Amino acid sequence: MDLYESKRKQMVEYQIKARGISSEKVLEAMMKVKRHLFVPPEKALYAYEDRPLAIGHEQTISQPYIVALMTEAASLTGSEKVLEIGTGSGYQCAVLSCLSGSVYSVERIKPLAVRAGNTLSGNGFMNCEIILGDGYNGLPDQAPFDVIMLTASPPAMPEKLLKQLNDDGGRMILPLGTVSQTLIKVTRYRSRFIREDLAGVIFVPMVPGVPDYT
Repeated sequence: MDLYESKRKQMVEYQIKARGISSEKVLEAMMKVKRHLFVPPEKALYAYEDRPLAIGHEQTISQPYIVALMTEAASLTGSEKVLEIGTGSGYQCAVLSCLSGSVYSVERIKPLAVRAGNTLSGNGFMNCEIILGDGYNGLPDQAPFDVIMLTASPPAMPEKLLKQLNDDGGRMILPLGTVSQTLIKVTRYRSRFIREDLAGVIFVPMVPGVPDYT
């Protein structure tokens, strides 16, 4: 038993389940993934609190409830090919990896990509692949994806990513907007896209390009 297990149980019970997340598979994944391993060591004590935390480079790890909400909305059954845009700490990627067949995660900030990759592989999440790149481009060579999840908010619908969705029920979960953001789910059926608004949210903006860290 790790020292944080009781905190994780409280997080799942009072922050997630009590607020309407009912998928047992999602609750199990949120219990399994040790969130404190995905934050800077000096913030480990706060890892299970109901709030986002800074992880450096002006990025954050989302609050647990939002991670669970986005994961439940993805309706994963265990075999899906998933694309995540914005690896960040790697925490959302770890949760997705527990519920899908494979996860490709694109991160534009090299130090975060390296750190997340090491954390994931070092803790047994072997069906994740971290790619340094511009999230707006997605991964066309690996498309189509059953699920695409964005962990940063674009100002408008990212058309390149929509085209990379499986056209027979592929789902995209993303925050959308600038000052006012809405978490939405888009489901694709060939050339038809069905939008569902889920919640008002606040995410870091989705930025194009890959900064030079050499």
